[in-house]
Amino acid sequence: MPDQPNILWICSDQQRFDTLGCYGNSFVQTPHIDRLAEDGVLFENAFCQSPICTPSRASFLTGRYPRTTRARQNGQNIPSDETLVTKLLADAGYTCGLSGKLHISACNPRPCPDMERRIDDGYHVFNWSHHPSPDWPGSEYGLWLQERGVEYKTPPYNDSKHVRTGMPSEHHQTTWCAQKAIDFMERSSKTGRPWLFSVNIFDPHFAFDPPAEYLERYLDLLDEIPLPNYVEGELDSKPRYQSPEFRDDYHHPGPHHFEEMSDEEHRLVTAAYWAMCDLIDEQVGRMLEALDRTGQRENTIVIYMSDHGEMLGDHSIYLKGPYFYEPAVKVPLIVSWPGRIESDRRTNALVELMDLAPTLLDAAGLPRYPGMQSKSLWSLLTEDDSDLSHHHDTVYSEYYHGMQARVEPAPFATMLRSERYKIVVAHGLETGELYDLREDPTETRNLWDDAAHSDTKMSMLKQLCDRMAFTADPLPERIGPW
Repeated sequence: MPDQPNILWICSDQQRFDTLGCYGNSFVQTPHIDRLAEDGVLFENAFCQSPICTPSRASFLTGRYPRTTRARQNGQNIPSDETLVTKLLADAGYTCGLSGKLHISACNPRPCPDMERRIDDGYHVFNWSHHPSPDWPGSEYGLWLQERGVEYKTPPYNDSKHVRTGMPSEHHQTTWCAQKAIDFMERSSKTGRPWLFSVNIFDPHFAFDPPAEYLERYLDLLDEIPLPNYVEGELDSKPRYQSPEFRDDYHHPGPHHFEEMSDEEHRLVTAAYWAMCDLIDEQVGRMLEALDRTGQRENTIVIYMSDHGEMLGDHSIYLKGPYFYEPAVKVPLIVSWPGRIESDRRTNALVELMDLAPTLLDAAGLPRYPGMQSKSLWSLLTEDDSDLSHHHDTVYSEYYHGMQARVEPAPFATMLRSERYKIVVAHGLETGELYDLREDPTETRNLWDDAAHSDTKMSMLKQLCDRMAFTADPLPERIGPW
């Protein structure tokens, strides 16, 4: 099709929804992403289908649930018969490129000494760097530093146990990811072919290590930064895998033990996390400027999103895991295409990240892939009379022993969230979580055992059971009546 749009698909790693000015954060400096939101549609209720990397990424790249893709855990390989939306676009004539991580296969150096195993993913250009540290021979970011004569170093910031001094911005992996995208876009502007480029930045994933100058502009505001959302004793009524004893065994050894950190240390970690988001914003600005400079902005869909969130000390939890609190599963999602997608619109409709795959096919005028289980956002983005308050009745997320754990039984949990309620079932543990998000938006009071909410609990359990049944793989297609 002659009017097929280019697609600049920017995905950060482990970024909460509340880390951007356009989402209400008054501390961060994110003018470029804020402007992108003014130029497009901002989704206030976008949810990932798993709170960890591989299952979430496999899901939004295929439009299928983690259990369907069979990439349910970090450390698993996505099966080679799965079909990514990038492959569908490449087969239709798109030139597809990537910078940064992909992480839909095992990414431990021991089984994969050079780089992540790939399936037929559709990417013609593959500038791969799973994470910044130089322990992968195949990391192009590491080679880029080597060519510049720069050594990768992230020493502790002022002897902090929790925050490190990241690489200078000009040598940062975030900057490298953006530069690879800019190089690709400049070359592609001369080809006349539609393109897709995935900018898969590693930040603001821990370690919390922004460039020093980005962190230090927060230091004068440190006393004003809110402390993590935590009420003493709230975990007593919640699944035991949220307890400190379990978390210490669950994550690889790290310094972020909530109970041992001072208020100042909590605030410093938050400042470092926000500073990493500020650097991302600066690089988004560079990429948008490149689109303008090469005359491609008017024919390019720009997506900004993250694969999942970060607990950042809320409920006394840092990092990620079998947690379905809003900071872990609710992510930023902004979509812009000047002249085709409505500008300066916000929608509170419940949407799932896996809805992006069929949306991109709709944008390119391509047929829906029969294996997809998601619902396109295209009418919500482009139709003046679309109902901006509704897309899904509920959103669904799942965790199946998603990360290595040394404690048994390892967590298996599923979440269903409606506009008002959220239920999490801790499978096999005879417990779970139920929250009234209207009355308790901070998810502090677990209503699972509250008799006054038994009818709500049963209704949500039925809806969750239905959703789990509806995740049955639509493939192979039915080709006859019997």
